[in-house]
Amino acid sequence: MNQNIRFCTGSDDVTLAYATSGEGPPLVRVANWLTHLDLDWKGPLWSHWFREFSKHHTLIRFDQRGTGLSDRLADDLTMNAWVRDLETVVDDLGIERFPLLGFCQGGAIALSYAVRHPERVSHLILFDSYYRGDLVYGTPLQKKKETKALTSMIEAGWGREDTDVFRRIFSGLLIPEGSEQEHKWLAELQRQATSPAMAARLWEAYNLIDIEQQAKQVTTPTLVFHVKGDKIIPFEDGRRLASLIPEARFVPLKGENHIILESEPAWEQFLAEVKNFIGSGKGNSATDVPHQAFPDLTAREVEVLELISKGYKNTEIADELYISPKTVRNHVTRIFSKMQVDSRGKAIVLAREAGFGKN
Repeated sequence: MNQNIRFCTGSDDVTLAYATSGEGPPLVRVANWLTHLDLDWKGPLWSHWFREFSKHHTLIRFDQRGTGLSDRLADDLTMNAWVRDLETVVDDLGIERFPLLGFCQGGAIALSYAVRHPERVSHLILFDSYYRGDLVYGTPLQKKKETKALTSMIEAGWGREDTDVFRRIFSGLLIPEGSEQEHKWLAELQRQATSPAMAARLWEAYNLIDIEQQAKQVTTPTLVFHVKGDKIIPFEDGRRLASLIPEARFVPLKGENHIILESEPAWEQFLAEVKNFIGSGKGNSATDVPHQAFPDLTAREVEVLELISKGYKNTEIADELYISPKTVRNHVTRIFSKMQVDSRGKAIVLAREAGFGKN
């Protein structure tokens, strides 16, 4: 499988590089701190992500301003600029509605875009993301000192070939369970992805992110993943982010790597959850059905009906979707009303006739 790399120009004349691969409905991956379209495509950390998500979708990726194949010089490193860059890429491709996958800082950007353009985002998938950076007002002083110290370390050690001290510290945070080969590749990615000065500027800018209020405004169906032993973004940050987003489903993943490697058991779980959430791209996912059979159901009600059709009890649905049993009961009541049925059995019959319960 090949990728096609193209360029477009942002609102402030910054050139942005983006790549497409695969065929089918679009799936947009929002850029995070450290990307390089060409190196990532061939490297051991991300290639399995791209290969799998290109099987049934047209995968769209881009390099953030200041990194990779995009312009290395950029003055504006703010949430507004990052969201405008995402707007520029999807508009250049002419796509109208699509799922968004945001990794780490890219999750905050994806969420902000979804709040601004809810009509364009069909599904929101956040992986090892956070809602507040460590330089935001109110962060404990010790945490701010640690973040500033890492900024200084980035400026001094980023991409240096004469010492492996920084490489070991940085790779130990990102992929502590990775192999020596994977650690060396990550160091090469550092060297080629951006300059030490820009890496430090971006690190500080990302730590000024604060989307706590925007998270409460999300109306898009949302799936939040977080690795339990993540050393870059603490697990509690991901759990808190999921709790802020109305009706978001939270999926904890075992492991310590910030970037899930193909060899990890969590990779298969992550992949299965995402495919079930957005569908395989063949038009038979649960979220495609309600627009044909039950157009009045919300995205969350579709999820609940899918589980009802599989025979799940309310308590099991609550556990599966990480919501309270009371919330499930409210959803069930509304679903029955919209379907004009008075029992669970009748709802299951109609749902299965419409194609639910097959995945």
